[in-house]
Amino acid sequence: LRLGVNPRVIVTTTPKPLKIIKELVASPEVYLTRGTTFDNTANLPPSFLKSVCNRFEGTRLGHQELYAEILPETEGALWTHDLLERYRIKDVPPLIRVVVAIDPATTSHDLSDETGVIVAGLGQDQCCYILEDHSGRVNPTEWARRAVKAYWHHKADRVVAEVNKGGDLVERVVRSMDLNVSYKAVRATRGKYTRAEPIAALYEQGKVFHVAKGLDILENQMCSYTPNQSSKSPDRLDALVWAVTELMLIHPSAQHSAAWFT
Repeated sequence: LRLGVNPRVIVTTTPKPLKIIKELVASPEVYLTRGTTFDNTANLPPSFLKSVCNRFEGTRLGHQELYAEILPETEGALWTHDLLERYRIKDVPPLIRVVVAIDPATTSHDLSDETGVIVAGLGQDQCCYILEDHSGRVNPTEWARRAVKAYWHHKADRVVAEVNKGGDLVERVVRSMDLNVSYKAVRATRGKYTRAEPIAALYEQGKVFHVAKGLDILENQMCSYTPNQSSKSPDRLDALVWAVTELMLIHPSAQHSAAWFT
Protein backbone atom coordinates (compact mmCIF):
# COMPACT_ATOMS: atom_id res chain seq x y z
CA LEU A 1 0.00 0.00 0.00
CA ARG A 2 2.95 2.32 -0.49
CA LEU A 3 2.48 2.74 -4.26
CA GLY A 4 0.07 4.86 -6.27
CA VAL A 5 -1.95 7.98 -5.56
CA ASN A 6 -4.74 6.31 -3.58
CA PRO A 7 -3.70 2.82 -2.41
CA ARG A 8 -6.55 0.71 -1.04
CA VAL A 9 -7.22 -2.83 0.11
CA ILE A 10 -10.35 -4.87 0.74
CA VAL A 11 -10.46 -7.14 3.79
CA THR A 12 -13.25 -9.67 4.24
CA THR A 13 -13.40 -11.62 7.49
CA THR A 14 -15.47 -13.03 10.29
CA PRO A 15 -15.24 -10.24 12.89
CA LYS A 16 -13.40 -11.96 15.73
CA PRO A 17 -12.74 -9.57 18.63
CA LEU A 18 -9.03 -9.23 17.88
CA LYS A 19 -7.03 -6.06 18.45
CA ILE A 20 -6.37 -5.50 14.74
CA ILE A 21 -10.06 -5.92 13.84
CA LYS A 22 -11.11 -3.45 16.54
CA GLU A 23 -8.51 -0.94 15.32
CA LEU A 24 -9.71 -1.22 11.71
CA VAL A 25 -13.36 -0.77 12.70
CA ALA A 26 -12.51 2.28 14.81
CA SER A 27 -10.34 3.93 12.15
CA PRO A 28 -11.93 6.90 10.30
CA GLU A 29 -9.99 5.85 7.17
CA VAL A 30 -11.76 2.48 6.99
CA TYR A 31 -15.12 2.08 5.26
CA LEU A 32 -17.02 -0.70 7.02
CA THR A 33 -19.64 -2.90 5.37
CA ARG A 34 -21.45 -5.61 7.32
CA GLY A 35 -23.35 -8.58 5.99
CA THR A 36 -25.09 -11.42 7.80
CA THR A 37 -25.14 -15.02 6.71
CA PHE A 38 -28.79 -14.54 5.78
CA ASP A 39 -28.00 -11.71 3.36
CA ASN A 40 -26.34 -14.39 1.24
CA THR A 41 -29.18 -16.92 1.40
CA ALA A 42 -29.71 -16.95 -2.37
CA ASN A 43 -26.16 -18.22 -2.90
CA LEU A 44 -26.02 -20.82 -0.15
CA PRO A 45 -27.42 -24.36 -0.20
CA PRO A 46 -30.27 -24.97 2.28
CA SER A 47 -28.29 -27.78 3.90
CA PHE A 48 -25.51 -25.34 4.81
CA LEU A 49 -27.91 -22.77 6.25
CA LYS A 50 -29.63 -25.44 8.31
CA SER A 51 -26.28 -26.69 9.60
CA VAL A 52 -24.92 -23.30 10.69
CA CYS A 53 -28.24 -22.25 12.20
CA ASN A 54 -28.47 -25.44 14.24
CA ARG A 55 -24.93 -24.85 15.40
CA PHE A 56 -24.98 -21.13 16.17
CA GLU A 57 -28.52 -19.71 16.33
CA GLY A 58 -29.37 -18.48 19.82
CA THR A 59 -25.77 -18.64 21.05
CA ARG A 60 -23.31 -15.90 21.91
CA LEU A 61 -21.00 -17.05 19.13
CA GLY A 62 -23.91 -16.82 16.71
CA HIS A 63 -23.79 -13.02 16.94
CA GLN A 64 -20.30 -13.23 15.45
CA GLU A 65 -20.69 -16.12 13.02
CA LEU A 66 -24.20 -15.34 11.71
CA TYR A 67 -24.71 -11.61 12.26
CA ALA A 68 -21.19 -10.14 11.84
CA GLU A 69 -21.06 -8.58 15.30
CA ILE A 70 -17.84 -8.10 17.23
CA LEU A 71 -18.23 -9.80 20.58
CA PRO A 72 -17.03 -7.82 23.60
CA GLU A 73 -14.40 -9.46 25.76
CA THR A 74 -15.96 -10.83 28.95
CA GLU A 75 -14.82 -9.25 32.20
CA GLY A 76 -13.45 -11.90 34.54
CA ALA A 77 -12.74 -14.45 31.82
CA LEU A 78 -9.34 -16.13 32.00
CA TRP A 79 -8.67 -15.95 28.25
CA THR A 80 -9.04 -13.33 25.53
CA HIS A 81 -9.26 -13.83 21.78
CA ASP A 82 -6.09 -11.76 21.34
CA LEU A 83 -4.20 -14.14 23.63
CA LEU A 84 -5.40 -17.23 21.77
CA GLU A 85 -4.60 -15.68 18.40
CA ARG A 86 -1.08 -14.90 19.54
CA TYR A 87 -0.38 -18.59 20.05
CA ARG A 88 -2.10 -20.03 16.99
CA ILE A 89 -0.03 -22.24 14.66
CA LYS A 90 -0.51 -24.21 11.47
CA ASP A 91 2.20 -26.85 11.76
CA VAL A 92 2.42 -29.04 14.86
CA PRO A 93 5.92 -30.16 15.89
CA PRO A 94 6.77 -33.79 16.77
CA LEU A 95 4.73 -34.94 19.77
CA ILE A 96 5.86 -37.23 22.58
CA ARG A 97 2.41 -37.73 24.12
CA VAL A 98 -1.20 -37.35 23.00
CA VAL A 99 -4.33 -37.59 25.13
CA VAL A 100 -8.05 -37.47 24.43
CA ALA A 101 -9.95 -35.82 27.28
CA ILE A 102 -13.69 -36.30 27.89
CA ASP A 103 -16.06 -34.27 30.04
CA PRO A 104 -19.27 -36.31 29.68
CA ALA A 105 -22.82 -35.04 29.91
CA THR A 106 -25.36 -37.20 31.72
CA THR A 107 -28.12 -36.71 29.12
CA SER A 108 -28.29 -36.14 25.37
CA HIS A 109 -31.56 -34.33 24.61
CA ASP A 110 -31.92 -30.90 23.00
CA LEU A 111 -31.41 -29.01 26.28
CA SER A 112 -28.53 -31.13 27.56
CA ASP A 113 -25.03 -29.94 28.21
CA GLU A 114 -22.49 -30.91 25.58
CA THR A 115 -19.94 -33.64 26.08
CA GLY A 116 -16.46 -32.18 25.75
CA VAL A 117 -14.00 -34.26 23.71
CA ILE A 118 -10.63 -32.55 23.22
CA VAL A 119 -7.42 -33.93 21.68
CA ALA A 120 -4.12 -32.44 22.86
CA GLY A 121 -0.46 -33.31 22.51
CA LEU A 122 2.79 -32.62 24.32
CA GLY A 123 5.63 -31.56 22.04
CA GLN A 124 9.31 -32.32 22.29
CA ASP A 125 9.62 -28.65 23.22
CA GLN A 126 7.53 -29.36 26.36
CA CYS A 127 4.72 -27.16 25.03
CA CYS A 128 1.12 -28.30 24.70
CA TYR A 129 -0.81 -28.30 21.42
CA ILE A 130 -4.61 -28.35 21.23
CA LEU A 131 -5.22 -30.44 18.13
CA GLU A 132 -8.96 -31.12 17.71
CA ASP A 133 -12.37 -30.57 19.27
CA HIS A 134 -14.88 -33.39 18.82
CA SER A 135 -17.37 -32.12 21.38
CA GLY A 136 -21.11 -32.06 20.85
CA ARG A 137 -24.58 -32.65 22.24
CA VAL A 138 -24.59 -36.38 21.49
CA ASN A 139 -25.51 -39.64 23.20
CA PRO A 140 -22.90 -41.68 25.12
CA THR A 141 -22.35 -44.13 22.28
CA GLU A 142 -21.49 -41.29 19.90
CA TRP A 143 -19.14 -39.37 22.20
CA ALA A 144 -17.34 -42.61 23.05
CA ARG A 145 -17.05 -43.42 19.33
CA ARG A 146 -15.59 -39.97 18.63
CA ALA A 147 -13.11 -40.26 21.48
CA VAL A 148 -11.90 -43.74 20.51
CA LYS A 149 -11.65 -42.79 16.84
CA ALA A 150 -9.52 -39.75 17.76
CA TYR A 151 -7.45 -41.93 20.11
CA TRP A 152 -6.40 -44.30 17.32
CA HIS A 153 -6.15 -41.60 14.64
CA HIS A 154 -3.62 -39.64 16.71
CA LYS A 155 -1.96 -42.75 18.19
CA ALA A 156 -2.83 -41.35 21.61
CA ASP A 157 -1.39 -42.59 24.88
CA ARG A 158 -4.49 -42.25 27.00
CA VAL A 159 -8.15 -41.34 27.25
CA VAL A 160 -8.75 -39.13 30.30
CA ALA A 161 -12.37 -38.83 31.47
CA GLU A 162 -14.00 -36.91 34.30
CA VAL A 163 -16.21 -39.29 36.28
CA ASN A 164 -17.99 -36.94 38.69
CA LYS A 165 -21.24 -37.35 36.79
CA GLY A 166 -21.07 -40.85 35.35
CA GLY A 167 -18.74 -42.80 37.63
CA ASP A 168 -17.82 -46.28 36.37
CA LEU A 169 -20.38 -45.97 33.58
CA VAL A 170 -18.05 -43.60 31.70
CA GLU A 171 -15.33 -46.23 31.49
CA ARG A 172 -17.82 -48.94 30.51
CA VAL A 173 -19.07 -46.81 27.61
CA VAL A 174 -15.51 -46.18 26.38
CA ARG A 175 -14.56 -49.85 26.79
CA SER A 176 -17.68 -50.89 24.86
CA MET A 177 -16.10 -49.16 21.85
CA ASP A 178 -12.64 -50.68 22.33
CA LEU A 179 -11.24 -52.76 25.20
CA ASN A 180 -7.66 -51.87 24.24
CA VAL A 181 -7.92 -48.15 24.96
CA SER A 182 -5.67 -46.92 27.77
CA TYR A 183 -8.09 -45.21 30.16
CA LYS A 184 -7.71 -42.92 33.17
CA ALA A 185 -10.55 -41.62 35.34
CA VAL A 186 -10.20 -38.20 36.97
CA ARG A 187 -12.45 -36.63 39.56
CA ALA A 188 -12.92 -32.89 40.12
CA THR A 189 -12.45 -31.80 43.73
CA ARG A 190 -12.27 -28.07 43.02
CA GLY A 191 -14.46 -25.68 41.07
CA LYS A 192 -14.18 -25.28 37.29
CA TYR A 193 -12.72 -21.78 37.43
CA THR A 194 -10.13 -22.76 40.06
CA ARG A 195 -9.03 -25.75 37.97
CA ALA A 196 -8.79 -23.55 34.88
CA GLU A 197 -6.59 -20.85 36.44
CA PRO A 198 -3.24 -22.71 36.25
CA ILE A 199 -4.06 -23.71 32.67
CA ALA A 200 -4.69 -20.07 31.74
CA ALA A 201 -1.31 -19.23 33.30
CA LEU A 202 0.38 -21.71 30.94
CA TYR A 203 -1.24 -19.91 28.00
CA GLU A 204 0.08 -16.56 29.25
CA GLN A 205 3.54 -18.07 29.48
CA GLY A 206 3.35 -19.11 25.81
CA LYS A 207 3.33 -22.84 26.58
CA VAL A 208 -0.01 -23.80 24.99
CA PHE A 209 -0.80 -23.43 21.28
CA HIS A 210 -3.94 -23.90 19.19
CA VAL A 211 -4.00 -25.25 15.66
CA ALA A 212 -5.33 -22.92 13.00
CA LYS A 213 -8.82 -24.34 12.40
CA GLY A 214 -11.79 -26.02 14.04
CA LEU A 215 -11.60 -24.61 17.56
CA ASP A 216 -13.89 -21.57 17.28
CA ILE A 217 -16.64 -22.80 19.60
CA LEU A 218 -14.12 -23.97 22.19
CA GLU A 219 -12.29 -20.64 22.05
CA ASN A 220 -15.47 -18.64 22.44
CA GLN A 221 -16.33 -20.71 25.51
CA MET A 222 -12.86 -20.08 26.94
CA CYS A 223 -13.16 -16.33 26.40
CA SER A 224 -16.66 -16.02 27.86
CA TYR A 225 -16.60 -18.27 30.93
CA THR A 226 -16.43 -16.48 34.30
CA PRO A 227 -16.53 -17.74 37.89
CA ASN A 228 -20.04 -16.36 38.35
CA GLN A 229 -21.46 -17.97 35.21
CA SER A 230 -24.65 -19.88 35.99
CA SER A 231 -25.73 -20.91 32.48
CA LYS A 232 -24.58 -23.94 30.50
CA SER A 233 -21.57 -25.84 31.76
CA PRO A 234 -18.37 -25.10 29.79
CA ASP A 235 -17.85 -28.74 28.83
CA ARG A 236 -15.39 -28.11 25.99
CA LEU A 237 -13.31 -25.95 28.33
CA ASP A 238 -13.49 -28.61 31.06
CA ALA A 239 -12.19 -31.26 28.68
CA LEU A 240 -9.36 -28.94 27.59
CA VAL A 241 -8.41 -28.33 31.23
CA TRP A 242 -8.22 -32.09 31.89
CA ALA A 243 -6.11 -32.62 28.75
CA VAL A 244 -3.58 -29.88 29.52
CA THR A 245 -3.44 -30.89 33.19
CA GLU A 246 -2.60 -34.46 32.18
CA LEU A 247 0.13 -33.34 29.79
CA MET A 248 1.66 -30.34 31.56
CA LEU A 249 0.91 -30.39 35.29
CA ILE A 250 1.69 -34.03 35.99
CA HIS A 251 5.25 -35.22 35.28
CA PRO A 252 5.17 -36.17 31.58
CA SER A 253 7.91 -38.78 31.63
CA ALA A 254 6.31 -40.70 34.50
CA GLN A 255 2.99 -40.70 32.70
CA HIS A 256 4.52 -41.75 29.42
CA SER A 257 6.23 -44.81 30.85
CA ALA A 258 2.98 -46.01 32.46
CA ALA A 259 0.54 -44.96 29.77
CA TRP A 260 -0.16 -48.38 28.32
CA PHE A 261 -0.30 -50.24 31.62
CA THR A 262 -3.29 -48.54 33.24
